[in-house]
Amino acid sequence: MEYLTIKSYHEALNQGADAKQLVRHYLERIDKYDKQGPAINAIIAVNPNWEEELDQILQTMDPKAPLFAVPVLVKDNIDVKGMATTAGSLSLVDNIATEDAPIIQRIRRAGGLVLAKTNLHEFAIWGETLSSMLGQTKNPYDLTRTPGGSSGGTGAALAMDFGIVGLGTDTINSVRSPSSANNLVGLRPSTAILSSDGIVPYSFTQDTAGPMARNLADVSLLYRVLSDDWRQVEIENKPKVGVLRSFFGSNPDVLQAMEHVLERLSQSVELVELDEEFDNQYLIDQVSVHLYDLKDHLNHYLAQKDNAPVKSFDDIIASGKFHPGIKENLEKAAQLSTTDPAYQPRIAEAKQWRDRLIRLFDEKDLTALVYPHQQQLICKIGGSQIGRNGVLASITGFCSLSLPAGFSAQSDDAPLGVPIGYELLARPGADLDLLTLGKLVFDETKFVAPLTGKGV
Repeated sequence: MEYLTIKSYHEALNQGADAKQLVRHYLERIDKYDKQGPAINAIIAVNPNWEEELDQILQTMDPKAPLFAVPVLVKDNIDVKGMATTAGSLSLVDNIATEDAPIIQRIRRAGGLVLAKTNLHEFAIWGETLSSMLGQTKNPYDLTRTPGGSSGGTGAALAMDFGIVGLGTDTINSVRSPSSANNLVGLRPSTAILSSDGIVPYSFTQDTAGPMARNLADVSLLYRVLSDDWRQVEIENKPKVGVLRSFFGSNPDVLQAMEHVLERLSQSVELVELDEEFDNQYLIDQVSVHLYDLKDHLNHYLAQKDNAPVKSFDDIIASGKFHPGIKENLEKAAQLSTTDPAYQPRIAEAKQWRDRLIRLFDEKDLTALVYPHQQQLICKIGGSQIGRNGVLASITGFCSLSLPAGFSAQSDDAPLGVPIGYELLARPGADLDLLTLGKLVFDETKFVAPLTGKGV
């Protein structure tokens, strides 16, 4: 039962395993490890109707359905009918969804079972997965560190084997950060490929949902379900991958992990050294529109929710029912909007960056770029994530795949080592090409279990 993939889970069912018994295995792990033992604190709510929904799947669905009876973990800013969508905030504790978000509908049509809703950094505002609903989620590989974020509840829960696959959302880093921090695979699809309806927004301009799992094969399958894109893509010629050194930083553990990544990549692709100077912090501070969008786009979502206990962004602030750690960002966002004079220049500059990347890909004949997701190790609880590189995909609409790069050296500060991830970034719309490239350069079934270091 340890760390089943979709394929091995279905093989167990085909060999006569009882689906309810298999699902109870995940519930037992949640009960044993989420609030007790290491107290990972990743699960906001278990689906109270899971057994009834599983019965319906077993009785009505084709066992060959892609996600037949597969337990799915869902970030709690995505609407699941009959469950609260809190976005990690006490201000939305009674925001009961009356229908599934379109991406949840697709999961159900493919036979998937929503097992639980996961913690996130409140309103997806930052990257440590700290919320007023649940508090701090811990990293299973090092309980003194965060699991990244904002989709850190999904990341930590998958690493702890609380489900088979999961959903996150990504505005700047939020699928790839917890994937990197928890030794997972995570995909930020090209912007607007997946529906954002029924998702508590941070920025419709930059938001996207994204699949997360312990291996590439499951991420690829879940993406196909979410996008309903079942085309087969092959890479005929040896692909060229640009090495974006300006995103590497100076942390020795990250640099060493990336050298191993490049050595591995060089066996399957042609590496092209790039001298392009990209500054991730500049892109976050001067180009990204996330804080400009937050108030207006969240108001749009709340206006459609009759059950929401708050009706506007101002109501959230007035309620005081949010974690103090996001107060500064909420107050800053309250002073900004999509009508702000600085908004359109940022949109225009984001397009310039998109065009610049496309020219770079064209001139160098690149299939992808490669760089570490984060230039430092994942931070300690109480710290702040810095040096994350996910913004490049977020502002340009490119797709980006986070893959495990290995671990930092074991030390007194990190007895088991800390997971390190890297990104492969490809053109907008090249999501299937990117997943195919990932399969070419990375063992699609590889996963190293937390705590034991056991290869699965």
